[in-house]
Amino acid sequence: MKTDFESGDAPGRVESVSEFTRRVKTVLEEGVRPGWVRGEVSNLRAQASGHVYFSLKDSGAQLACVLFRGDALRQSVALRDGLQLLAYGEVSVYEQRGQYQLIVRLVVEDGQGRLQQEFERLKRRLADEGLFDAARKVAIPPMPDTIGFITSPTGAAVHDFIRILLRRGWRGRLVVLPAKVQGEGAAAEMIGMLGQAAALGVFDLLVIGRGGGSLEDLWAFNEEPLVRAVAACPVPIISAVGHEIDFTLCDFAADVRAETPSAAAELISSSFVSGGERTARAAETMAGFIEAAFERSAERLDHARSRLRLLSPRGLIEQNQLRLDDLSNRSLAAVRSGLQRKRQDLTAVAGRYRGCSPEPRISLESHRLLALWKRLQAASPASMLNRGFAIVRDEKGQPVQRRASVKAGQRLTNEFADGSVAVRAE
Repeated sequence: MKTDFESGDAPGRVESVSEFTRRVKTVLEEGVRPGWVRGEVSNLRAQASGHVYFSLKDSGAQLACVLFRGDALRQSVALRDGLQLLAYGEVSVYEQRGQYQLIVRLVVEDGQGRLQQEFERLKRRLADEGLFDAARKVAIPPMPDTIGFITSPTGAAVHDFIRILLRRGWRGRLVVLPAKVQGEGAAAEMIGMLGQAAALGVFDLLVIGRGGGSLEDLWAFNEEPLVRAVAACPVPIISAVGHEIDFTLCDFAADVRAETPSAAAELISSSFVSGGERTARAAETMAGFIEAAFERSAERLDHARSRLRLLSPRGLIEQNQLRLDDLSNRSLAAVRSGLQRKRQDLTAVAGRYRGCSPEPRISLESHRLLALWKRLQAASPASMLNRGFAIVRDEKGQPVQRRASVKAGQRLTNEFADGSVAVRAE
């Protein structure tokens, strides 16, 4: 028997290992859709890079899994060997080893996974019935007078709810309708409180909720009887269950969903806050209008009084008195101005007269004569003697002007400022 190669009928071209593996990778990744896989964790190892590698196994097979660092940081489940869980991801092929593996994006514990599946199943069924349609919902009153809060009276949610209402200045009545919010019988108690609140007919708005928790802790708000009771409640209702990321079926059935009980309190009090702000602005505006009206009225009254004064006989007399005072002031000013001009003319004449008087010339010449006298005194012999000089005189009393005229043995007289001294030349 001949093979295809021996007969010359080759089925196709020969592929390299890399090409064949890449073709398998393409077939798997395009043909196998992402989905959930249930199994037991084994061979768990966390790399320094932050990536987590493990295997999911059951009694019949084993699947290699990888949880990359970015996805691993977002998980709330602490992985460990032997943990039963549900993993969501897509299949991929690691070409270097020719091994297929599951790229995990989300992990949940197996019990929580069953609850999540039940949640999605019930949500789809009730949505198909139209229980969550927007047409069934009613608007919550903007300023409810009486509010009923169906929750645990000992939980932190009710205290946060009340604290925020008080802080934001809400004015109204709050009635806490106590009920279990977790565990067996919690849904039945909350259904009973919904019925009582509707029967009383005193509530403008109802709030049903609790603080955050796991899916198991919040499961009472996903039970079908309670969800149907919330949807059928004739009183507008706000669902405020858990944290911002938590969703329950009551959130979809209620008229409004609040992320948390605190958010519900802020939503309820927002109209009161905005109404108070509008009232304050309106009061300021009205006060401004009233003040402006008073000012305009006062101006008109003053104008009317002024016109009345001008038209009355008393006003005319006052006007004439004003004119008389004005004319008197103008006349007095004209007289004063004339006198001022005459004084200026007289001052000018006196100045010219003083310019023609000999007294300034006499004074000037006297100063010049005094200066010449002082110069003459400074050049006199007495002034020279006072400065330390001496005058040598001969026997006749004549000043000796040259040394050559002095003979040996000649008697001379030295004259000083304070007297004379007889001397003899040698």
